[in-house]
Amino acid sequence: MAALTVLLGATCILSLFLGSRPNGVADVVDVLTGDGEPHLANVVASRIPRTVLGAIVGAALAVSGTLIQGITRNPLGEPGILGIGVGASASVVTGTALFGALSATGTMGFAMLGAIIAVAVVLVLGGRSSARGIVPLILAGAVVTAVLYAYINAMVLTLPQVFDSYRFWMVGSLAGVELSRLGQVLVPLVIGFCLALLIARGMNALALGEETAISLGFRVGATRLIGIIAAALLAAVATAIAGPISFIGLAVPHIIFALMGEDFRWRVPAALLGGALALVAADVLARVIIRPQELMVGIVTAFIGAPFLLMAVRRGAVTT
Repeated sequence: MAALTVLLGATCILSLFLGSRPNGVADVVDVLTGDGEPHLANVVASRIPRTVLGAIVGAALAVSGTLIQGITRNPLGEPGILGIGVGASASVVTGTALFGALSATGTMGFAMLGAIIAVAVVLVLGGRSSARGIVPLILAGAVVTAVLYAYINAMVLTLPQVFDSYRFWMVGSLAGVELSRLGQVLVPLVIGFCLALLIARGMNALALGEETAISLGFRVGATRLIGIIAAALLAAVATAIAGPISFIGLAVPHIIFALMGEDFRWRVPAALLGGALALVAADVLARVIIRPQELMVGIVTAFIGAPFLLMAVRRGAVTT
């Protein structure tokens, strides 16, 4: 935990110094102390919210993925299994079709609303009780995802203006984010993290199997429902801020599991730090890898996450 904290702090500091255009370390230090060149001062000022929100988005996705993998006992589980990303995307597409190009606040509001509605539909279709197990929930998520993807494709193919707006949002990016977005999602973000920490002991019992968890006095259905709510809130917040970003919610929980073991009381806070570290580092790489151009961070996480998943499968770290 100490090492993750130090690495996260170092990466956040590095994020303030590195961008799509090279600049001297001394110049950035001058800016941070209030004596820098005005243009560079504006550039560094834009990196601060990008770094803060990148850390928050990465933490939210990693904790959400950790909960989903624990609840479903599926090593390939990630927030998308509940239809969160596609729900947000479908809502943004609908908002764009109805009202034209959306502002940053409008996009965020539609994304948050769509993600929450998608999870609610999945819960209704899959059942809120543990009596039927977790499989109906996963199947409901697959059905909702398939239907919404078909809807999105129909909309973007028939309405060119929707496609023009949607294609930039769908990849996931931290460019241009503002700290004001945090205030708009602070309440669900805090609730999600608190619920994740609250059910850590219940998640440990659930990992032993339903019968064992029940015999230990844990309410399996309540633990699953709270975990799903927490995972949905965190993933919805992350998607609303930065758009759909892949592989953080899938890859980071596996890395944390390898480092911290099976105890969710350690895995959840470690995933918070690890997810923040992973996304901030990916965003720094997205800025410098093709200077002076800049990649969207969602592309970088996909390129890094896919080989990781392949290596994990080949080494047997991911099994079904």
